[in-house]
Amino acid sequence: MPQDDRPSDDLAIPEGPLSVAVITGFLGSGKTTLLRHLLRHPEMGETAVIVNEFGEIGLDHVLMESAKEDLVLMDSGCLCCTIRGDLVNTIRDLYQRRVRREVPPFERLVIETTGLADPAPILHTLMSDPLVVERFRLDSVITTVDALAGPASLERHEESRRQAAVADRLLITKTDLAEAAELAELEARLAALNPAASRQRIVQGAVEPATIFNAGLYNPQSKSADVRRWLQAEAYGGEGHGHDHDHDDEHGHDHGHGHAHGHDVNRHDRSIRAFCLTYDQPLDWDRFCSWIDMMFSLYGRDILRIKGLLNVEGQERPVVIHGVQHVFHPPVELEAWPDEDRRSQLVFIVKDLSPKVFEDTLAAFNAPGNLA
Repeated sequence: MPQDDRPSDDLAIPEGPLSVAVITGFLGSGKTTLLRHLLRHPEMGETAVIVNEFGEIGLDHVLMESAKEDLVLMDSGCLCCTIRGDLVNTIRDLYQRRVRREVPPFERLVIETTGLADPAPILHTLMSDPLVVERFRLDSVITTVDALAGPASLERHEESRRQAAVADRLLITKTDLAEAAELAELEARLAALNPAASRQRIVQGAVEPATIFNAGLYNPQSKSADVRRWLQAEAYGGEGHGHDHDHDDEHGHDHGHGHAHGHDVNRHDRSIRAFCLTYDQPLDWDRFCSWIDMMFSLYGRDILRIKGLLNVEGQERPVVIHGVQHVFHPPVELEAWPDEDRRSQLVFIVKDLSPKVFEDTLAAFNAPGNLA
C-alpha cells in the first residue's frame, strides 16, 4: 500500500459502519417540514444529511456557517450537503471529508429522496457499492404520508405505494387537518400494506429523532444485532407456527414445513402484499441461493423488499439476508441466535406475486425430504 494511503493520527476513521437512514415520501407529504424540524434538534448533532436541493428545503434561517462548496453546518451541529450528480460520489466524498477531518465526525447519514422517486435505487446504492457497503449500513427507511392527500396518492401512484411498502417507519403528516375517521382508515390501509412498519402521527414535522431512527439490524445502544426487532416477523399474523388459513383454504392444501402468514391489502392496493414464510428445518444454503437468484431474475422489480433470518444446514450460527428488488446486501452471520427459536423466517413485500409462488419454487429447489 502506498505511504500516502496509510491511516494516520490525523484521520478520523470510524470504528464501524456508519448508520444510514433514507427519508422518502410522495410530493407534498411533508419531507421538507420534517427535515426542517429534525435539523434544529440537538440530537442531530452527529448527523450528516444529503438533500436534493437546498432551495427546496428553505434552511437559511438555521444555517450557521458555510463549510465548503455545497456543505453547510447547522447550529445543531448537523452537517448538510446537496447531491452533486451521482449519489455514490456524494457519499464517498462526504466520507473522505470526514476521514480527513474537514467536516465534523458524523455518526449517522440521512438521505432525502425526491417526492416522485421509487426509493429502491438509493437502497441499491447502499447495498451494492463496495465502499458504501464497507463503510455504511442501512438503518431505516422513513416514509412520510400526507393524512389528507395520502389516500389518493396511494391509489393513483405506484411510487407512493412502493414508498410506503418498503418503509421501516411510517410518519403520517398533517394529522391536525384530518378527521378522526379519515386517519383511522388511512392507518388501517398502511397497516395492511406494510404490517411491520411502525406508524406515528405528526404535526408540522415535530418528531423526536430517537423515535424514527435506529430501526435497523444493529442496536446502537447494545452494539449488537437485534434481529427480532428488525425482522418484525410477528407483525405478519399468527404465532409463526400456524398457517394463514385464508391462504390455505384458497389453495386447498397444507404447506408442510413452509408456513405462510401475512396480510393481503385492501382493494385499492391489492397488487402489493406482505407475508412471512417460516421453515422449521434448516435450509440448504446452496439450494437457497440458487432459488433466490432465480426468483430475483424472474421477479426482481416486483420483490420490493426481503428480510430473512436463516437456519442454514451445517451451521450453528444464524445468517441474516436483506434485499431490495434485484440487489442483495452481503449476507451477515450473527454471533448467536437471538433466542431459542431456530426457525428460518423470510419476510417479503412484493407486487403482483403470491406467497404460493415462493413456497412452491423453494420446495422444488430442495430434494424430497430435505425440509421434512
